[in-house]
Amino acid sequence: MRINKMDNVFQVYNKNLGVKNIKTNKSGKSSDELKISENAMDFQFAINKVKEVEDIRVEKVEKIKEQIKSGTYEIDGKKIAEKIYNSINFDQKI
Repeated sequence: MRINKMDNVFQVYNKNLGVKNIKTNKSGKSSDELKISENAMDFQFAINKVKEVEDIRVEKVEKIKEQIKSGTYEIDGKKIAEKIYNSINFDQKI
């Protein structure tokens, strides 16, 4: 039994991963090729769109600032408690 026979191991490994040999062009030099899957392109598109969205809704912040300055900003404690309660998932296993 030969343990150091790595060629067969690499062939199986490359076959399972879908690794393809590098194609050579007419000049004999190897060239690299990159193919991106459709799922990866969709993911990249989604990430770029999320980056475009502002983190802070400026209009809403300015409205609340004005309400605080004028003394008309009211906080409903029940709504805050409900949102906190709803965000907690008691059925979730930790």
